[in-house]
Order: sequence, then C-alpha cells, then structure tokens
Amino acid sequence: MRVIVTGGAGFIGSAVVRYLVLEKGYEVLNVDKLTYAGTETSLKATGNRANYRFLKADVSDRAAITEAISSFQPDRIMHLAAESHVDRSITGAKDFIDTNVLGTFNMLECARQYWMTLDDAKRDAFRFLHVSTDEVYGSLGDGGLFTEETPYDPSSPYSASKAASDHLAKAWMRTYGLPVVVSNCSNNYGPYHFPEKLIPLMILNAMEGKPLPVYGNGANIRDWLYVEDHARALDLIVERGRVGETYNVGGRNERRNIDVVTRICELMDQLRPQQASHTGLITYVTDRPGHDARYAIDATKLEMELGWKAQENFDSGIEKTVRWYLENEWWWRPLREGYAGNRLGLLNPDKQAVA
Repeated sequence: MRVIVTGGAGFIGSAVVRYLVLEKGYEVLNVDKLTYAGTETSLKATGNRANYRFLKADVSDRAAITEAISSFQPDRIMHLAAESHVDRSITGAKDFIDTNVLGTFNMLECARQYWMTLDDAKRDAFRFLHVSTDEVYGSLGDGGLFTEETPYDPSSPYSASKAASDHLAKAWMRTYGLPVVVSNCSNNYGPYHFPEKLIPLMILNAMEGKPLPVYGNGANIRDWLYVEDHARALDLIVERGRVGETYNVGGRNERRNIDVVTRICELMDQLRPQQASHTGLITYVTDRPGHDARYAIDATKLEMELGWKAQENFDSGIEKTVRWYLENEWWWRPLREGYAGNRLGLLNPDKQAVA
C-alpha cells in the first residue's frame, strides 16, 4: 500500500504517519511545507525506515504536487495539511484561505489528473481522504450532537476555510467522479501537539509557573479525541469508507474548558508538585471573538459501519499526555522558545496581552 500524507509533520498528520509506517508497514510519502507548526522531530520514531519518505513542498504548488504524485504512484492520498489554529485565523485569515481552500483545490486537481491516468482496477481502488473538523458545523446548544447531516454554520475564518474545502472535496467527487471520502473530527489532544493549543499550553505554562489563560468563564465545551485513536480512524475510513460519504470522528468525551484545565492542574500537582496548587495559576481572560459554545460529535456511523472505537477515554488520555510532555522536553523546548505561551487571536493585542 502506497500512501501520500499531506501535513504529515503536523500534530495529527505525524500521528497518522507514525501509525502507517510503524504499525501498518505502508509505503508513505509525507508532503509538508514545514510551517511553524510542523516539525520533523515529531517523526523521529520513523528513523531511517525504508518505507518512509519526506518531501518539503506546499500543497498549493501545482508543479511540486504533480511531480510527487506522478513519481510516487499512490494508492491513497490522505490530505491533512491545513492551517488549524482558530486564534491565528482571526488576525491572519489569508494564510488559512491560501492553504485550506486553494491548497485543497490544488490537491484535488492534481489527484484527479493522476487518477484519470490509472487503469480500471487502480482507478476503482484509489481513494482521496479529505480530513476536516467539527468546527464547520458551528456551535451547539446545551443538547444534541453533530451528525454527518448537520448543516454547516462556521463561525471563524478557520472553520469557514475548512467548510469551503469540504465542499470542494465533495464537488470533485460529484462532478468528476474522483473517489473522495471526508472526515470531520472533534478536538484532538496527545503527544507532539504544538504548544499554542489549549492542552499543551496549559501543561507547559503550569510547568513553568506561568498564568493559565482561560477564555471567558471557561464554560465552552469541547469533545476530546486522543490523537492516536484519530489516526486509527482515518486509516479505517480511507480503507473501508464509502465514496462520497462523510464520517464524524469523536471521542465521546465532552468537557468544559475550565474542567480540562483543572484536571491538568490536578495531574501536575501529583506529578510535579509545587508549594501551592497549580490551580492558583488559572487566569480568566477576555473571550475570543466568535467563540463557539459547544462541540460534540456523534460517531455512531463510524462505530457501527466501520467498527471503530476509541481506545482512550479522557482520563486515561490526559494523564498519558501530561506525562509525555513532562518526559519529552527535547521535543517541545525548541518550539517553546519560538512561542512563549502568549495569548493569540486578539483584535486589540496591546490592551489584552497575557504573559
């Protein structure tokens, strides 16, 4: 099995690459631009494996992607490359349009041109998996879950760009017949997560005795999915998912943001105790613009149709995650030096900065 993974040096992408290379033994070509959030150190475990290759390239580069696909001759393309941080999209939306919309368009076109050259058997077997987010669905109230039929209602430049890319992927299937499958996932967490995101930011700030900035009153709810469970799900979806279908991937682990932060503090008190509890570092800050109240995924279709089930619950996954950051400073320290844990996504940053 030959698989191209785009964005394979990022958080979710690197988990996918490690799984495919180390567990499945597939031939993998990782195509990544290596932006601030992508690092090859996340793939240290792949070492010099003969079934792993890396190409530094932008998914928007038509010539580079055409050559990569033509020379590698993939059976599958798993498209994960994306700008993904909501806060950064608020003050720098153009990068999200360029990568998430135009980059996806380019990947679809390059894949289609390659797919058209294949013989009938390979054309029938080929799959293009477009990996997306539950944020395209907007905000839930106190009840209900996102299903694959939930109407799109994006709130941020990030989620709008991902919604656009989802529509492109489905359109390329309906118009051109390209065998596309789409996945939408809940919030991921786990090892190798860039320090700007909530969970690694809280862990590292707590480790260094810095404030733990919580938006608003911390009541926003997210459904948390351990990244290695997600990697297994994506491999299953691209292998067995029905063409043209969407599959939601969720961990069934709803938590308020403040409860997530408090649990991290409790684990830090146990594993790296200080004179005072780490909860004393929690600092409530002005909410970000367009902050959705609640996300929650109904993964029934994935579970029943393809037989997937998350192996980690939130309690087991968050303890593994905290322990991993405590034990792997070699990975996060260089990244932390370039991003000190300051709050992002402010419309008036000079007035509301958090140290």
